[in-house]
Amino acid sequence: MPNIDTATFKEALSLFDFLGYGFVLRALFTGIFVGTACAVLGVFLVLRRYALIGHGLTHVAFGGVAVGLLLGGQPFWSALIITIISSVGILKLQERVKIHADVAIGVVSAVGMATGILIASAARGFNVDLMSYLFGSILTIGKEEFWASLMISVVIVVFIIIFYHKLFAMTFDGETAMVMGINVGRFNYFFAVVTGLLVVVGMRLVGLLLVSALIILPAVTSLQVSKSFRWSLVIAALTAIVSVFFGIFFSYHLDLPTGGTIVMINFILFLAAYLTKWIVSEESNRRRQKGL
Repeated sequence: MPNIDTATFKEALSLFDFLGYGFVLRALFTGIFVGTACAVLGVFLVLRRYALIGHGLTHVAFGGVAVGLLLGGQPFWSALIITIISSVGILKLQERVKIHADVAIGVVSAVGMATGILIASAARGFNVDLMSYLFGSILTIGKEEFWASLMISVVIVVFIIIFYHKLFAMTFDGETAMVMGINVGRFNYFFAVVTGLLVVVGMRLVGLLLVSALIILPAVTSLQVSKSFRWSLVIAALTAIVSVFFGIFFSYHLDLPTGGTIVMINFILFLAAYLTKWIVSEESNRRRQKGL
């Protein structure tokens, strides 16, 4: 019996042997940092009904990647520059043309996607490289992208921590925040630019087609079960970390696409949170009815 237990224990430990590979650790740390930043930002975006900006900017980033591949440069940096410019453009368009945010997002994202499609069709040679950005390839992330992703994610989280109270105020009551002297317009630009940054660093994690889920799913999961705004940020971050770890774990052992696996685990956690909330609510109603 002891031998069986020892063998079982060793077999269980062997499941985590993949953590001994440098490329896996690099992918894991990238995923944890980027996922945490996306999740924390996502809570603010969801509550402000601005979550679709992430989805819109993925189309812009697609065009940026295509431009980078066409010019023979680094698609990461071309996508980063173009996406940041476009995120500012969305707000400018909203202000100057006097249209709603969702319309501005739709216009800019359509132009970005059209640009990417036209370039891809004109230069068929790099279609394979383009696919890796569409579907994600975190296990092949390079050192340059690794450090850039880490630094961007850390700066964003630190900024949110420093300006937490101001961001909290404008998230729930923009007019009161303005009365308090908070420059709401400036922080709106912050949200737009930061979302653009995270879309680009997240495209290597889960791919451009799924990166908006990395922003939205942990946020809506945390909002199902959290009792306070502060805890919603913590739970969203933990949801992202768990999703990234087990996404890479199952992807490695079952030979599944990493990006899709991470997002599916995110979705499973969302369903679990929703069902937990529903069960607790039903039980509370049942007890209340008995009391009556």
